[in-house]
Amino acid sequence: MFIKIYNALITILYPLVIKRYVEKRKQKGKEDITRFNERIGRPKMPRPEGRLFWLHGASVGESVSMLPLINRILETYPDAHVMVTTGTVTSADVMQKRLPERAFHQFIPIDNPIFTTRFVKYWHPDVALWFESEFWPAVLSSIKRKNIPLILINGRISNKTFKRWQQFDFICKELLGCFSLCLGQSEEDAYRLRVLGAKDAVCLGNLKYAGLPLPIDERAKDDLLKQIGSRPLWLASSTHNDEEVRVAKVHKRLKEKFSDLLTIIAPRHPNRGKEVAAEINRLGLTTALRSAQEMITPKTDIYIADTIGEMGLWYDIAGIVFIGGSLIPHGGQNFIEPSRVRDAVIVGPHMHNFTDAMSRAKKADAVMQVVDTEELGEVVSELLANKNLLEAKQSLAYNWAASETKVLDGIMDKIKAYF
Repeated sequence: MFIKIYNALITILYPLVIKRYVEKRKQKGKEDITRFNERIGRPKMPRPEGRLFWLHGASVGESVSMLPLINRILETYPDAHVMVTTGTVTSADVMQKRLPERAFHQFIPIDNPIFTTRFVKYWHPDVALWFESEFWPAVLSSIKRKNIPLILINGRISNKTFKRWQQFDFICKELLGCFSLCLGQSEEDAYRLRVLGAKDAVCLGNLKYAGLPLPIDERAKDDLLKQIGSRPLWLASSTHNDEEVRVAKVHKRLKEKFSDLLTIIAPRHPNRGKEVAAEINRLGLTTALRSAQEMITPKTDIYIADTIGEMGLWYDIAGIVFIGGSLIPHGGQNFIEPSRVRDAVIVGPHMHNFTDAMSRAKKADAVMQVVDTEELGEVVSELLANKNLLEAKQSLAYNWAASETKVLDGIMDKIKAYF
């Protein structure tokens, strides 16, 4: 009943109210005017023949997390095509650059039943895989009416969302009823999905941890290695405000034992590069900025990697990685990416954004968690001084990361059940 009422209201309100909002988005550059036809369900490109898989994600992060599954689908079904939909201009640009052959991008239609029905009827996918945490009633109901299998991938229901949805459980039950299957990121997410009305909800693991290797510019890597030479080094990645200064102080203490030590800091927000350099320089340390193309010299204490799209390069060069966002109550950043390239991984006390993954990694002895900067310095020092320990920690991290990719096999088994 809710979806019928919603669709009726949206149909009435679109020309009166929503269209004005959409026009403002166009003016602000939040809509691709040259492809706006896709947003109203009138695509220009023809539907490819044969089996079509539809994958939808909202953000850049969700979209990129699809890539391993996209590759696996295309490998499993050589005659199939994959259509990826997103709602933002930024995510569209990212996906168009990274999608493999036989995969293409379209903008998700505006959640108006006229547009969504037209969209689903035109493409008529064989299966739809939903990566977004927001459920759009018009889109979901259009898929269901065509009896297209709809699977929620990497579903996440935060504690706050769970409590809010419980107050409107009749709505949530109707929306989740559109899904043939719900795959939660964790057992807790699967449980919450079942409580909220999902007919079939299970946990196979987190797809984000089965990501593809980050890209590396080999020429840039060779150039950096020449500048670094034989110096010992470690990396602090995805750092936040205040963490860079703490890491710099750790560097000062470590220099007493490792006089030629190089520390690389990759700020979570690269635009803070100059600010970070100024803060560190006040400690009496010498910095070099990647964005300014400054060279690493024997006098460089800290190299600030303030660029976009080069994290794979830093993980490849460094053998020891500290994950930022974890010394402060931010909740931590993705720590599986350096594990995947065989780095020894250290995190701070605040990793609540990755509770389930941390639990599994700690059980496998694949990550080292410190309580403060003093302990961080001690752990880095021990790894720099003990080659056997370093190699052991690197192997443990890599083996655990490799085991996390098995989620792809489980998802593919579920997809195959619908064919």
